[in-house]
Amino acid sequence: MRIVVADDSVLLREGLQLLLAEAGHDVVAAVGDGPALVDAVLAHRPDLAIVDVRMPPSHTDEGLRAAVACRRSWPGARVLVLSQYVVASYADELLATGEGGVGYLLKDRVSEVGEFLDALVSVADGGTVLDPMVVKHLMGRRSDPLGALTPREREVLALMAEGRSNAAVADALVVSLAAVEKHTQRIFAKLGLSPDDDQSHRRVLAVVRFLRADAQSSG
Repeated sequence: MRIVVADDSVLLREGLQLLLAEAGHDVVAAVGDGPALVDAVLAHRPDLAIVDVRMPPSHTDEGLRAAVACRRSWPGARVLVLSQYVVASYADELLATGEGGVGYLLKDRVSEVGEFLDALVSVADGGTVLDPMVVKHLMGRRSDPLGALTPREREVLALMAEGRSNAAVADALVVSLAAVEKHTQRIFAKLGLSPDDDQSHRRVLAVVRFLRADAQSSG
């Protein structure tokens, strides 16, 4: 894959480049601040951008804001946030923009290099990868947004949250692809997701709501 890396720590930035190169990936740009990230992503159109949250000048949420800006300018951008911190201010917006292909992992909780590299591939392929600690920090509606869904619709949504395509959901539930497509349309309607929005955009929004509800019930 062609990858852009954004981290203000020179050591971490260089370390990531070495790790990715050893795994056979090509780091097309490595930058240390948010504006440089946006410029690099729009210039190179990489398969994936790996982004830290806290970067110059204020070291608060520049990386997340830059990631959101990338996906606004290029909805197809794939972004994996890799940070020591959970910053909820722009995390919701990042998850709800674009066409999928987003992740948020905590550096201290990445215990296996292989799992990390697998997460990169999943996000680059359009999946959603979230650390459970990130999910717990995301603010959700106090009422259950999934209360109107049938048990089958919840099963479909749970499998969607695992990053499965409609065809993969159909295989897992042993139903037809047409049945899954009908379930997804009902899910979108019950969650109030506008039919005017892009299909993949509604899919991401539905998954985000499922993850919020799951975090609330487990918390």
